[in-house]
Amino acid sequence: MKSTGSFEFEGINHQSSVPPFEQLKSQVIERVRTGSLLSGTKLPTVRHAASSVGLSVNTVARAYKELEEQRIIETNGRLGSFVRASVDEFADRMRDAAERYVEEALACGADEKRAALYVEAAFSAKLRE
Repeated sequence: MKSTGSFEFEGINHQSSVPPFEQLKSQVIERVRTGSLLSGTKLPTVRHAASSVGLSVNTVARAYKELEEQRIIETNGRLGSFVRASVDEFADRMRDAAERYVEEALACGADEKRAALYVEAAFSAKLRE
């Protein structure tokens, strides 16, 4: 992915009840949502981010991992981590996928409760992989 700029984290509120890794995730998501962090923007390395905000490498790595799982960022080996897509793009993809699933579930005769059970089972199975 080609970089369209860089990003630095703001400080972390260590007195907050919100865990530091959640604060890091929120900073990225909020900036993507407002358009100040565009697709292709390079994030600092885990070590650099940890050093700049006074957190452990593991805390920053957890935030990055969860952002990757949510498909907000992607990591390309030695090239680093980049913003993947805007939150609006992500929301649109999820909404489209949900609509397709609901149409298929209804065609199979499933009601909302039964369809939701299949989604939960699929998530559980995927997380165990």
